[in-house]
Amino acid sequence: MSDPVLFDANAIAAQQADLTVQWHVREPAADGSGFSGLVAQNHLRNFQLWHEEDVARRNDLGFERVFQAKRAIDKYNQERNNFIEEMDKVLVATLQPAESGCPRNSETPGMIIDRLSILALKEYHMREEAERSDAAASHREACATKLARIIRQRGDLTQSLGELLADVAARRRTFAVYYQFKMYNDPALNPQLYRNTGTANGA
Repeated sequence: MSDPVLFDANAIAAQQADLTVQWHVREPAADGSGFSGLVAQNHLRNFQLWHEEDVARRNDLGFERVFQAKRAIDKYNQERNNFIEEMDKVLVATLQPAESGCPRNSETPGMIIDRLSILALKEYHMREEAERSDAAASHREACATKLARIIRQRGDLTQSLGELLADVAARRRTFAVYYQFKMYNDPALNPQLYRNTGTANGA
């Protein structure tokens, strides 16, 4: 309860926006502890994913760099999902969501926080495009329109997160965490891996 970010959707969204700006001028690093530390770790993986995805779409860097980008994307995506689950674990332990007796939300709070993270990155980069001095006016105008839509979407989603947290605390809504996994990164579950390495189920 001492972490001010834990139940404050606006504070979570503000933290993500602030980190996005900071990490574009200094080496990205997720500092902090508690729930805000988990929010930062999740956002860092999305930040890293965003920029590796950009690299992976270039065709002037050669095969090796694109291969490295793909491997990094797999790693960051796995870690991103891990931190979604870590955030949900904290929220389950703190909120003790009802098991029955009220509507069940299809997304967990951790999933919504992850979506807010991606929207913070979209907002930052769309603003860059809307303010590009070397781009045509039509490009800047189109991007400004998209930016306004992203800002509205991010605001709506922030409000939805706040409402969900309040409803779960008041037993008006609940959510379940199923602790999913990425099969393609597990040598025991991806046939392309265990058929070539001999790492079969439990082997």
